[in-house]
Amino acid sequence: MTKPAPPAIANQQKIYRWNNFGDFFPGSCLSAPTRLRYANLRILNCVQMSNPATASITVPATTANIGPGFDCLGAALTLYNIFTFSLAEPDQDALVITAIGAESDRVQTDSSNLVYQAFTRLYQELGQAVPPVNINIELDVPLARGLGSSATAIVGGLLGANALAGFPLTREAVLQLAIAIEGHPDNVVPALMGGCRLAASGTSGWEICDIPWHPSITPIVAIPDFELSTAAARQVLPASYSRADAIFNTAHLGLLLRGLETGTADWVHAALHDRIHQPYRQKLIPGYDAVHAAALESGAHGLVISGAGPTLLALSDTTGAEIVRGAIATTWANQGITATVKVLHIDHQGAVIKS
Repeated sequence: MTKPAPPAIANQQKIYRWNNFGDFFPGSCLSAPTRLRYANLRILNCVQMSNPATASITVPATTANIGPGFDCLGAALTLYNIFTFSLAEPDQDALVITAIGAESDRVQTDSSNLVYQAFTRLYQELGQAVPPVNINIELDVPLARGLGSSATAIVGGLLGANALAGFPLTREAVLQLAIAIEGHPDNVVPALMGGCRLAASGTSGWEICDIPWHPSITPIVAIPDFELSTAAARQVLPASYSRADAIFNTAHLGLLLRGLETGTADWVHAALHDRIHQPYRQKLIPGYDAVHAAALESGAHGLVISGAGPTLLALSDTTGAEIVRGAIATTWANQGITATVKVLHIDHQGAVIKS
């Protein structure tokens, strides 16, 4: 079999969209044998460059689960964190971390920072010494709100290290590292690859499928001014589920995938119901029932918990998105909760590397 030719270099400004690595292969689902066959391939313009001294990584926020897709379905959103990595001079400190943007005062600036932990993990995988580095973080994705802030840190740290090291690892290898660090794929996969992605474990690793998202379906995120840790949100989940609940979620996930692809409003509305995590987590989010009712009354297809919460995700048709946004904001304000409510879009690029 003749190997497919790598894509032509269309951009000479050293901007690398790693999601184009998938264009090497036919179809949107990469099987494990296919990944292994091409494990040593890299994007041509990455192979041709020498180790840069600086790399800037833009990583999108993500919304995970989307109702019945617990721990396996996620989508990238048009909200971003930017991580800039610069090799330090020999006489400088081994690590300098600065942060700007919302909640930047809460960012750890020592070696416990998750961005730096991911950065060092990649060098450990390479068997190389970790170089002294300056890291600047521009925050626009809120922390501990269910929008994948930790996934942006992991993907940003891994891609920053890979760039400074001269791109020795393929995107597939970076993806496997990201999943290993995060522990589950639903946020890190779309953060790296963009779009809506379904992840399932196979016999030789993770199988990742692109899920078409119809342009008429608009995501709206409602971000409250309180936090909910993933650990706390997992503690309320039961240790086991009934066969009926498993069947319910399997059917609804299948319906959701078809609804997202076709834009069929009735399918999306029915499919967003879930019995695995949302019934248990709703009680951790003050005002959930009122906001859910307001979203539906204003025309939303449905409203679910984004990731572990407390951010809520509404799906609406494009024409009614602003009406839904306003209804959610007003309802939560009437509950005494300050929230930022934004109409967003699906990000189809994923993480972008500039150097």
